[in-house]
Amino acid sequence: MNLSKLLPLMALVSMQALGEEQNQGEFYAKLNVDAQSSDKGDGRFSEIKSNNSWIGVKGDYQIVDGISVVYRLEWKVDITAESGNDSLTERPQYVGIRGGFGELTLGRNFTALWMAQGKIDLYNHYEGDIAKIWKGENRLSDVASYSSPSYQGFNIKVTYQAEKSAQGDSATSAGVFYGDENLKKYPLFAAIAHDFDVNGFDTTRASVQYKIGQHVIGGMLQQQEPADGGESQMGGLVSYSFNSGNVIYKVQYQTLEDDTNLNLGLDYPLGNNTKVFAWYSQIEKENNPDNKFLALGFEHKLSYKF
Repeated sequence: MNLSKLLPLMALVSMQALGEEQNQGEFYAKLNVDAQSSDKGDGRFSEIKSNNSWIGVKGDYQIVDGISVVYRLEWKVDITAESGNDSLTERPQYVGIRGGFGELTLGRNFTALWMAQGKIDLYNHYEGDIAKIWKGENRLSDVASYSSPSYQGFNIKVTYQAEKSAQGDSATSAGVFYGDENLKKYPLFAAIAHDFDVNGFDTTRASVQYKIGQHVIGGMLQQQEPADGGESQMGGLVSYSFNSGNVIYKVQYQTLEDDTNLNLGLDYPLGNNTKVFAWYSQIEKENNPDNKFLALGFEHKLSYKF
């Protein structure tokens, strides 16, 4: 979809909402771009990359007491794409209902196992993303997603992908969660989740993250194997961040058998919605050239509630 077609649509949604008696949602965007010095085994080169940049609209609207419609329409934006290329790709897009029974949505969404990472992966969407050596970072189409009500901090999430055809196979991802991934309501986040034949893999992930003052430490363990039989692989991850008040320092180390992924970096906030960041990533995979990256970039967020 072309961005010039998307913006008028969002503007129309916003204008229609102004006539309603209650707020319905939020238009939001994030722009994240960096300049990189990259080496993928064939020599070093420079590039300008759009990382976790997106644009979207989300919200909820009460239709009767205790029941609300919930929705989200989000697109990844590649703001450095060459002219003529489609710069928009789908991210979570769904509609559903929320009530005392929990939340049920239909559309495109992340799996329960993906959500089990919380905010532990400090380099999500960068070169050092955990997806570089782990399976399980899936956003699926044709899914029904259910999240139970929270009970003493615990809740259950289930993602079911339809077969799509008589010859197709369904897939399920489910997990048990505790706490708050943003570490605001609770200082602890923990989860355990499993993928049942999701994109050809059975995967189990256990994660925990804890905040102590300005220090945040997280860890994950993962086991993955092909659903049709094959070698099982184990890996682990540790991440740590420290907010000094002026700078946020971040370090992360991930393994999968003999493969490793090391990330070092820092964020320098420029107000509530803008930051400058720098990071270094080194990915070593068995029988593959080492990948090394050094980056300096900017991020800006914006939102408008309607």
